[in-house]
Amino acid sequence: MSDASGPVGSADLTSLRAELRRFLDRRMSSSQDADDLTQDALVRWLDSRVYEQAVPPRPLLFRIARNLLYDHWRRQQVRTGSGVVELSDSAEESDDALQTEGPLRQLEQQQRLHLLAIALEDLPPKRKEAFVLHKFEGLSQAAVAERMGISLSMVEKHIASALLHCRKQARTAQTGGSGGSRD
Repeated sequence: MSDASGPVGSADLTSLRAELRRFLDRRMSSSQDADDLTQDALVRWLDSRVYEQAVPPRPLLFRIARNLLYDHWRRQQVRTGSGVVELSDSAEESDDALQTEGPLRQLEQQQRLHLLAIALEDLPPKRKEAFVLHKFEGLSQAAVAERMGISLSMVEKHIASALLHCRKQARTAQTGGSGGSRD
């Protein structure tokens, strides 16, 4: 795919995206969900900055996709109440630990939501609308495109760009930079 001397090229990325999409499509009941998970996996992978290094991208990208797929299945099972969600002992222990942290966990969550709200305010209106419709209202990317009257490709670009912006703002806040804070 990519040579050992530099980052992944656009042709390599297109090929990886198609392969990843086929992988997820075979494992999901909805092609729209497969599209969404493909996009989310690519954004997380690109955000990890590993793509800039001379590291084979496929293993990490597919690990990210599998993790997203497992999360998706768990959410589906919880929503529908069908089947038993199988968690490892360590996952159950971490859930117990989260419940005992209570107020501290809530404070951290409130801080993250505050930072997200600030980051969203910096986005152009269309980008913000696409992101909110998809991530907060739960619409598929295709449904967002239809509602906004724009192409699916444009929705993907808006969401990916919004995610990157929010993550950059969060990183800036964690490192103590000013990164868009309006306080």
